[in-house]
Amino acid sequence: MSEDGVWFEGIRFPNCYQTENLRTAREKFVMKDEDTVIVSYPKSGTQWLIEILCLIHSRGDPKWVQSVPFWKRSPWIELKDAEQLDRDSEGPRFFTSHLPFHLFPKSFFTSKGKVIYIIRNPRDALVSGYFFWSRTNFAKNPDSLEQFFEQFIQGNGSCGDWKNHFTVAQAEAFDKLYEEKMKGFPEGLFPWE
Repeated sequence: MSEDGVWFEGIRFPNCYQTENLRTAREKFVMKDEDTVIVSYPKSGTQWLIEILCLIHSRGDPKWVQSVPFWKRSPWIELKDAEQLDRDSEGPRFFTSHLPFHLFPKSFFTSKGKVIYIIRNPRDALVSGYFFWSRTNFAKNPDSLEQFFEQFIQGNGSCGDWKNHFTVAQAEAFDKLYEEKMKGFPEGLFPWE
């Protein structure tokens, strides 16, 4: 662990993550058929969706939502011992994750578990992330919005590259849409081109 975060498989995560928990989540977490996982890049509306999902599950009755913290109703699979999460609850279970697709638990790909994926405009995730990380102690605080922007563009955001959360098909669709929206702008305008 360092001031800049925890590195796992070439991706930087905040200091609240641990390499062993990331590895255990991928290799040993057992996803059950009735499980639902909310997946997103950080600062994309994850907590909003946790609240909505829990209210749907409780048929609009707010007692559960008001009495149990969100991190217990839908814990992050990569922040705790995944094997403990397996023992802690019966189905249907809700989980949350900021893991990119290629680091997602292997058991998901052989289960009927469901994923709700949230995508947010990267500009909004960037600005929200900057203000969030400027006020926390999970990782080194960014020196400036410009520095945070450079890290984000280089793929060294708070949980890797915003675009690495996509599957190959999603990334290709995003590239096509991006090219279409950027028609008419001068070439070389953006540092990532």
